[in-house]
Amino acid sequence: MQKVTRLFDFPYHQLENNPLNNALVTKYGDKWVSTSTQEYINKANAVSRGLLRLGVKAGDKIAVISMTNRTEWNIMDIGVLQIGAQNVPIYPTISEEDYEYVLNHSEAKYCFVSCSEVLEKVLSISSNLKKLKDVYSFDDLENCKNWKEVVELGADTSNQEDVEARKEKVQPGDLATLIYTSGTTGRPKGVMLSHNNIVSNVISSEERVPFESGGIALSFLPVCHIFERMILYLYQYCGIEIHFAEGLDKISDNVKEVKPDVMTVVPRLLEKVYDAIIAKGTALTGIKKKLFFWAVELGLKYEPYGQNGWWYEKRLGLARKLIFSKWQEALGGNLTTMVSGSAALQQRLARVFAAAGMPVMEGYGLTETSPVISVNQESGKGWKIGSVGRIITDVEVKIADDGEILCKGPNVMMGYYKDETKTKEVLKDGYFHTGDIGEVDEQGFLRITDRKKEMFKTSGGKYVAPQILENRFKQSRFIEQIMVVGEGEKMPAALIQPNFEFLYEWANRHDVTVSENSDIVLNDKVIARIQEEVDLANTDFAKWEKVKQFRLTPDVWSVDDGHLTPTMKLRRKIVKEKYLDLYNNIYGH
Repeated sequence: MQKVTRLFDFPYHQLENNPLNNALVTKYGDKWVSTSTQEYINKANAVSRGLLRLGVKAGDKIAVISMTNRTEWNIMDIGVLQIGAQNVPIYPTISEEDYEYVLNHSEAKYCFVSCSEVLEKVLSISSNLKKLKDVYSFDDLENCKNWKEVVELGADTSNQEDVEARKEKVQPGDLATLIYTSGTTGRPKGVMLSHNNIVSNVISSEERVPFESGGIALSFLPVCHIFERMILYLYQYCGIEIHFAEGLDKISDNVKEVKPDVMTVVPRLLEKVYDAIIAKGTALTGIKKKLFFWAVELGLKYEPYGQNGWWYEKRLGLARKLIFSKWQEALGGNLTTMVSGSAALQQRLARVFAAAGMPVMEGYGLTETSPVISVNQESGKGWKIGSVGRIITDVEVKIADDGEILCKGPNVMMGYYKDETKTKEVLKDGYFHTGDIGEVDEQGFLRITDRKKEMFKTSGGKYVAPQILENRFKQSRFIEQIMVVGEGEKMPAALIQPNFEFLYEWANRHDVTVSENSDIVLNDKVIARIQEEVDLANTDFAKWEKVKQFRLTPDVWSVDDGHLTPTMKLRRKIVKEKYLDLYNNIYGH
């Protein structure tokens, strides 16, 4: 049996061990269309042959930009990698300026786009693209060549021997992909990941996840990020059917159609699902409402492995039967595992979803570490709520004197593309400096306490860790986004984007008349009510950490408007600049 050492070995491994009829499944219009393992490989080989006929050489960069995850992306990925070229996935919603930067910096020869929206952005900057030869689209568009032309160009199998020769030459240590991180500051950096970086991460992560061959996964997190991409290789390795969601807005429909056993999530999504469920519970009346909130209260006290004792487990069994079974149905009915990454998961969400029989295994990693450094696992007492799990096999973590997490292992990147200076800043003595602060407890569980760069000192010389505060404040149904500020100031304060949907509902119930966001954020009753939420959250913190003042923003913070990175992290500098008048108003500048 052939060992997997390069990324394009995964589909062949699946063909040999768990060939599937539904290896990759995408919805076009109202129809789910399946691609079998064999078809997947056949089409990838056709793409390889077509690219060779287009003159693509080993080491050439091919950009792939897709609005949603889809079968074509994966076929292109294998087709590109087999001939020793590199796949450069680009996040679809970044600015045209960043498109231009990434396509030029990577010297991409060809670009494959999903749809007209992405194509328009590429065409708008095409005159500034120095190396780009051509653009192909997955969707049928009048003003663009279709990717099927490349497949058809490779229909003639007479140069398959050339493809095989190219495959032979690809070594595990060779560069496989450039992933441009959507840095919270400055220009994107091209993270160079080798085949071995990602393959080693897949194989070490496989030990942690209870994936059964023949299972069904729903994929919707952007595949241009290494977290979802690594997971897609992992699904292929384990023989799991991959169904691609139509987009974030269609998740609730797709979950019911696909009925997945497993999916990867980000905390923001779980927050939204939880809020929607709670809103439904709030609308109940009488005994049904009482039962619903009894189950939620019980769920929020959940501890793994029956640590709460038999009486708790007895009541939990009842809550699962009466209430939580309906939560499961809303998420398809078969979901047994969710894997969470990219940001800190609130403990209340970890507890309540586990109580509902859909545990969330939180992990930790970065693009530069391919990505997994540690992850929880349900079996073998490997799960601790509030931690990001134990460090995976072959990866070493040490905590620096200042608390920074340092990582060494086969998953650590080759460096930043064309940027030795930045590479040297983060790779020292073989260790990657993550920029995160954390600790490893006596049982080997890693906990992240903050971002090194995000901690700040007040003018009184006290350190404040904003993420911990923000996570606590976001537990309020009134608060959708929050940024704690106060570097060099006399006290911590906060800029808050309210949950407008909930806020209008509340205003309606309490006879508060407001017509638009700019009114509601200035309404005295609204401010007083949110003050109550702030006071409640503040009780969890020391005197110098408490948020003393806040201001509400009238906008919804979004990726498109620059408040958030594509992985939903706060762009702190930009948020502060946008609301500088509110900031100055807080501190009397």
